[in-house]
Amino acid sequence: MENVQDSAEDLIRIAIVGPESTGKSTISEQLAAHYNTVWVPEYARGYCEQLIADCTWEDEINMFRGQLELEEQMAALADRLLICDTTFITVKIWSDHMFGRTPQEVLDKLPRHNYDLYLLMDIDLPWQEDPLRNFPHMREHFMEVWHNELKALDATYSLISGSEEERLQNAIQAIDSYLSI
Repeated sequence: MENVQDSAEDLIRIAIVGPESTGKSTISEQLAAHYNTVWVPEYARGYCEQLIADCTWEDEINMFRGQLELEEQMAALADRLLICDTTFITVKIWSDHMFGRTPQEVLDKLPRHNYDLYLLMDIDLPWQEDPLRNFPHMREHFMEVWHNELKALDATYSLISGSEEERLQNAIQAIDSYLSI
C-alpha cells in the first residue's frame, strides 16, 4: 500500500482536524513554531475566498487536489514534522453533507494517504464568526462525523480540548508522546 511518507521516509505528518471554528489554523501555526518546522495552510480557505458563487462539486475536487499539492510543496521544506492545518478528509465531509456523496478520487486516495497522528480539535471553544463558516448550530454533528471518519480510517488520534493555551500544551504533549513511541 502506498503511504504518504514514501516521498520523505523520515517525515512525520501531523494532521490538525475538526469542525469549523475550533482553532485549527492557530494551533497549526503555533505547533510549527514550537517544533521549528513548517505548516500546511488550509487550501480551501484561500480557494473559497475567491469564489463568486456557491461551492460546486468541481470546486470540492479542486480543493482536494489543491490541498494535496500544497502539502507536497510544504513537505519539501519541513524539518522532521509536517503540521497540516486540516486534510482532504474535509472534502469528504463537506461533499457528503452538501452533495450526499464524495468524489471517487477522494475515496480512492483516503486509505492510501496516511498521517502519523491526527489531533482532533474539540468544539469547546466559542464560535468565531467568519464569512466562510456555515454551521454554528451543527458543531456537535460535525464533531461526531470527525470521530467516525477517523475511526473508519483506523487513525491514531487524540482529542485536543481546553482554552487556546491548554490546547497548545495538550497538543504538544500528544505529539511528544507519539514521538516517544
